[in-house]
Amino acid sequence: MKRMMAILLSLMLLVGCIPAMAEGADADVIVVGAGGAGLSAALAAVENGAEKVIVLEMTGKTGGALNFTSGSMSAAGTKIQKEEGVEDTVESYISDIMNNGDDFGGQPNKELITVYANEAAETFDWLYDNGVKECLTADRVTGKYSVFAPEHALYSVPRTYKGSPKDKVNYKSPAHEVLDKLVAAEDKIEIRLNTKVTKLVANEKGQVLSVVANDEYTLTASKAVIMCTGGYSSNSKLMGEYTEYGEYYLAGGAPGADGHGIRLMQEVGAGITAMEAIPTFPMGLTLKADETRGQIASTYTWKTGGIVVNQEGKRFTNETESNPAPREVALEEQPGAVQYDIYTDKILADLAATGQNFFMAAYFANETSLGAHVMYSGNTIEELAAAINVPAENLKKTIEDYNAAVEKGEPDEFGREYNVKNTYNLATNKVEGEKYYAIRLHALCVMTLGGVTCNANMQVLDEAGNVIPGLYAAGETVGGIWGKFVSGGTGVMGPIVFGKVAARHAMANTPAEGYEVKEAAGILDMAFFTDEVEAAEELFDMTRALKDGIYEATVDGHNAPLSVAVIVENNKILAVEVTANQETPTIAGPVLKSIPEAIMAANDPDVDAVSNATVTSKAIMKAVAAALEKAAQ
Repeated sequence: MKRMMAILLSLMLLVGCIPAMAEGADADVIVVGAGGAGLSAALAAVENGAEKVIVLEMTGKTGGALNFTSGSMSAAGTKIQKEEGVEDTVESYISDIMNNGDDFGGQPNKELITVYANEAAETFDWLYDNGVKECLTADRVTGKYSVFAPEHALYSVPRTYKGSPKDKVNYKSPAHEVLDKLVAAEDKIEIRLNTKVTKLVANEKGQVLSVVANDEYTLTASKAVIMCTGGYSSNSKLMGEYTEYGEYYLAGGAPGADGHGIRLMQEVGAGITAMEAIPTFPMGLTLKADETRGQIASTYTWKTGGIVVNQEGKRFTNETESNPAPREVALEEQPGAVQYDIYTDKILADLAATGQNFFMAAYFANETSLGAHVMYSGNTIEELAAAINVPAENLKKTIEDYNAAVEKGEPDEFGREYNVKNTYNLATNKVEGEKYYAIRLHALCVMTLGGVTCNANMQVLDEAGNVIPGLYAAGETVGGIWGKFVSGGTGVMGPIVFGKVAARHAMANTPAEGYEVKEAAGILDMAFFTDEVEAAEELFDMTRALKDGIYEATVDGHNAPLSVAVIVENNKILAVEVTANQETPTIAGPVLKSIPEAIMAANDPDVDAVSNATVTSKAIMKAVAAALEKAAQ
């Protein structure tokens, strides 16, 4: 079949049905960003006639945000649903997404959601047939693969699909694993890693078809530049510009998700929309090595009687609300976007009895656990208040009022009910006992929903709503699609679908001529993308005399302590080896080799960090510096 398609395309080229790549162009399509949207766009471009596609990826690995999530997927009318007898429609899917997205003033775009929903099943089935089928996990109770996803507002029917990759060392998402496999099998796609696009360039016809890479060279496409550069969930300054406490949200997505790709498109006129749409999870555990970043790790203690308080020691939400949106927004509005989960031994014992203590067991079991640095306790309420630095009188009254509500058994001021049993209220307990506990959690942002404006073909629009010729976008860098919240599975499937839409349209059309390219009037301030430079502290003075020998040191890594061994000879760093670590292989694997090599080559622990694994990079450098300190003694 592939051979027949190739012959057919060759004949079409000869008779002029598909124009050959323009003279002087480096590729038919240039894709910026190798996440789900970028990989999908590259494959779709080839499927629609491209002879050459170049994908430029800023980091050293494909996948983008898919490196940080197992990646639930959803679609209506899939093969799985038909096999399992689940009746579903695209119209129902659209309605659910719209209803979820318009909570709290969100403004979902029905036109774009309709484009997505109409293509989601076909795209999912394509992934399914190419390997996702072997990766899916059935529900433990129903035995079906079409499931509900309680981490999001529930769909009207089960249409979410969960799973894990076959290669768990290099992947977190089965969708990423399958896309990588398909791209690797296509010789018309070239991926250049560690390549950052620093500028978009328009030609004399007003077509945006060129990019500047690494500030060193320019590449030009004949058909389109497709921007798939992600959102800004790792840019605290930008999130703080659009939401009251956004600067305090923990970053849980890709470290490279700083929104700079959005600004690059603004430099050639792109309009932006919905930048304030920044959904969060009320379950962010700060990383010990970098408290600006986090991961999902709820306690679920509120399911068996625990409560949640803010930095003033007061409750602020119905902890057992089944729709997560009100709880998420409530935490976003608290000072510092911080909450403390308050519980006792009885509450914890009841949680374990229900089998809902998996987060507690994984992250908060004891003082050596990953979340030990956010665990607090006290023999009295006053002692606990002092430990978490909240007003003791407030916390005492909060707990007294809550306990009184439990005794009364009627819904309290936040709407929490005490005389019902469901998934979110498994047991009713007062907050009382011989010891009191708290775990500090934060609003966690894993994706943003603002970005550039696009039409239904994923062509980027300027501030007046005009198409910018040659420029397309897909994925998280596009704004105003989903509203205030994403629905389950759309965070993965949306970029993959829209990447296909963008590439298909780009290959079928020639960019218009005569457009006047100019910078957007509302361009984001460059200060949002510039690190505040402080006087750098030298890790180690390599002019100091060092004694020959083998030296070891241990520091905090991304997930757990990281250890190195350093061999010193003739005042040179002869060898560096990371001897112990629990870093995430899919992210930090290459860094564990490249950073020691860079240190040896420079004969200095202070080298450039790898952009998508900065915490691990810096931990290795600090550990080597600590080992050299021993050599200098």
